Amino acid sequence: MIRILPFALLASLMGAPLAARDRPAPVATPDGPPVSCISMPIGQSVVRDDRTIDFFVGRKVYRNVLPQACPGLGSEKAFSYNTSISRLCSVDLITVLQRVGGQFMRGATCGLGPFQPATGIKR
Repeated sequence: MIRILPFALLASLMGAPLAARDRPAPVATPDGPPVSCISMPIGQSVVRDDRTIDFFVGRKVYRNVLPQACPGLGSEKAFSYNTSISRLCSVDLITVLQRVGGQFMRGATCGLGPFQPATGIKR
């Protein structure tokens, strides 16, 4: 099953000012040990940079710091993923969606890291 996070897609359609793209990820306070998987549905995801994605699931926020930078993720702010279960896990892959001429093309594919429950993160 392929899922495209609608909020990430919407953000990429609107575009972000250059200054917003260059900002570092906001500081997050860990709220418990990292987990390997998060349940769906995922209400919203916010791409912070080439390595950081915040996932909002119900009232919880999980920060995922990818093991390596994912080229284009921070500038495109849109990605898709495949999963055969109703959870997104640290072993799953995301694919950057690049906007080209009004259409989306697949970009880099990158692995996720553990999901760190966090507080102090705003949408």
